[in-house]
Amino acid sequence: MKERTQLYEGMYILNATLSEEARSKALERVTQGITSRGGEVHKVHDQGRKKLAYEIRGSREGYYFLLYFTAPTGALAELWKEYHLNEDLLRFLTLKADEVKEVIEFQKLPE
Repeated sequence: MKERTQLYEGMYILNATLSEEARSKALERVTQGITSRGGEVHKVHDQGRKKLAYEIRGSREGYYFLLYFTAPTGALAELWKEYHLNEDLLRFLTLKADEVKEVIEFQKLPE
């Protein structure tokens, strides 16, 4: 019996002190973790360097990446364990998604 796959949206914040090459390797480590567990990365949105809302492990800034990927439902627990061991990854969040967004748009806050 084949395990069911789900579409996910993952937000990843990488350490801002990483060089461009180290940052791409850290992101590749995240994407390889997904594909090695039977998943597929559909879209990567590079949100760039942004200020964090609060200090995380001595960092006040981070590089934000939003990934849309499908993965077997049982693979998430393994991915999260791997993410906790990745020193370059400051924070991550994974949510179920309904669709892959090609363009990210933010609503304007009411004044």
